[in-house]
Amino acid sequence: MGRKVARLGSILVVIALACRATHARAGFGIPSDSARPESVAQRYGRLDRDTCEGELRQRGIAFARVDEARGVLAPIRLVGTLHGVSFHSALAASQRASSPWEILDCRLALALDDFAAQLSAHDVVEVVHYSIYRPPAPQWPADRIASKHPGGLAIDAASFNKQDGTRLDVERDFHGRIGAATCGPAAGPNPATPAGIELRQIVCDAAEAKLFNVTLTPNYNWKHRNHFHLEVAAGIEWSMVR
Repeated sequence: MGRKVARLGSILVVIALACRATHARAGFGIPSDSARPESVAQRYGRLDRDTCEGELRQRGIAFARVDEARGVLAPIRLVGTLHGVSFHSALAASQRASSPWEILDCRLALALDDFAAQLSAHDVVEVVHYSIYRPPAPQWPADRIASKHPGGLAIDAASFNKQDGTRLDVERDFHGRIGAATCGPAAGPNPATPAGIELRQIVCDAAEAKLFNVTLTPNYNWKHRNHFHLEVAAGIEWSMVR
């Protein structure tokens, strides 16, 4: 009798394991990446133009809609600051209103609004960038949506300027090394200057909040030695910090 009970128990265990494996393959019962909460950047990435612009209005963000910018789903220009922080290129103010470099996708604007809220805690009032929108090649189809800079979804932030006139310059102050960790307990500038530490806090706070899908710093490669590349990407479920 005891052997029969033991055998029955073994059979039930095998059945349970088989069911567990079947449910795992079907996506039931076993936690997976798809069950993780949606990140901020993921939510922004899936917005359509009307929904995105509606959220800008709800937040009280002043913007001007751009009728057409090849490759960009929801092109706009910011008109004013975000949480007291202005984002612009190094062009003269008189040139910015007509420059394509000041166009951005609405979805990036939402991420920058969140980023600006963090920056205000550092008394940052101005972010100067090298570029946001880079028009795609002439042969790019007019009805095809692009990603990264051609889609107006990435900003190359070069410096963060504070209320008291202090300037945090990525190329001068980051003090990183290609291949080194950007964030985490073992990461940090070398030498550990106050400006370098603050730049790490800025980029790593944004990464922790998952405001952007892609965050690239001077630790990534030589091309990024002088800026933070901060990107919202549509249709992906991962984030990267380098």
